[in-house]
Amino acid sequence: MDSKTESTELATSLATNKSFWGMLLTQFLGAFNDNVYKQLVLLMAMPVTVAVAGAAGGAGAVTQGADSQGWATFVFSLPFVLFSGYAGYLSDRFSKTPIIVYSKVAEIVVMILGLLAFLFYDYFGFYGTWTVLFLMAMQSTFFGPGKYGILPELFHPKALPRANSLMVMTTFLAIIFGVVFAGKLYDQLVPKVEPPQEPSFKLLWIGSLVCIAIAVVGTLTSLMVRRLKPAQPNALFTWDTLAISHDIKNLLKRDRPLLLALLVSCVFWMVSSMAMPTVNRLGAGPLGLNKEDTGVLVGLIAIGIMLGAPLGSLLLRFTTSKNLVTTGLWGIVAFLIALSFWNGQRTPLLGDLGCRMALIGIGVSAAIYSIPLQVFLQERPPDELKGRMIATMNQGNFLGMMISGPIYQLFEWISIALKIPINSVFFMIALLVIPLAIFYRLETKPVAE
Repeated sequence: MDSKTESTELATSLATNKSFWGMLLTQFLGAFNDNVYKQLVLLMAMPVTVAVAGAAGGAGAVTQGADSQGWATFVFSLPFVLFSGYAGYLSDRFSKTPIIVYSKVAEIVVMILGLLAFLFYDYFGFYGTWTVLFLMAMQSTFFGPGKYGILPELFHPKALPRANSLMVMTTFLAIIFGVVFAGKLYDQLVPKVEPPQEPSFKLLWIGSLVCIAIAVVGTLTSLMVRRLKPAQPNALFTWDTLAISHDIKNLLKRDRPLLLALLVSCVFWMVSSMAMPTVNRLGAGPLGLNKEDTGVLVGLIAIGIMLGAPLGSLLLRFTTSKNLVTTGLWGIVAFLIALSFWNGQRTPLLGDLGCRMALIGIGVSAAIYSIPLQVFLQERPPDELKGRMIATMNQGNFLGMMISGPIYQLFEWISIALKIPINSVFFMIALLVIPLAIFYRLETKPVAE
């Protein structure tokens, strides 16, 4: 059976395709592990919230200590910036299938190191846990180009919107489970102490046992993905491959819509990466939630994305990708601004229920925005450059995420300096999205020769 015939059959029925289910399950399990560990590190990096009757900080609580979530985000993003170029080269030079499998084997090793980092936290402190966070991100760096680049090679172009929407839905379902599970682990395994005592994170190693088991299962599911031929087996390594390869630079020079889509994707991930630490602070501060319920709050954005992913795929049948991207961006702006207002008691004006609905709205809007943009970035490059293009996209996205760390720290400092609630950071984030909503329009015309 030739590849065209097989691709056509794949397009007719994703539900019965072994490779699709292998990728779906592998991505789900990997995203779960990533978010369990990342959320644990973010919760550990938050300042301690102390209940005080009539506290000036609002809602009967004040925070003590520094918030270093932005710097943790910086550490997590750094490997993607440093190694995405080389990961993309490997993804085009060799078959993507074994790269995916080897990445999952590396995940098992990293999760074991995570267990040791928690077990010996009293000796190594955050240096150990942040080192593992860096290594976890490095593993994901090499997994990413294969994960996204393999979809256009496995499926007919007409199946890509549906395949992507299902991947997005299950990925964010994994995020929900991951952040909620991390919050539950934190509440159950981290003893509650009163400042200036430092909490002990040593017992979190118990939760790492689950992560190791899931990494093993994810490695087994990756074996379900059929082996593909290398997209460009004769590709030569050059030093510019470590950043943006010469071929990709030429492609972006010729294809302005592709370049603009890449830049918009970078900016979007920069601003979206500030949402998670801000929601963590919103839950633990003004809303007065424990870590598990704060995880649920973070998960509401993922629920919104799960709802928005099939909606975005459906709407593509009735409207253009350009209109869908613009609608999603304005939705993000509207819900961010809604979350930013507070009442006279310095608590969110929307209240608990209103905040939850707005977070779901952000997720729906983000999915409506991102599905057509992601499909465009997958389809647009020629086959021999898809892996490196996905790697360049990852590199740009995580450069945006890396920059978001210091920007979040700046926004958090502004809220403290002005003595306004932490949810005002949502308004500052909205100011960064508004220019995209006003000026950017996705252009899908063919490349001019």
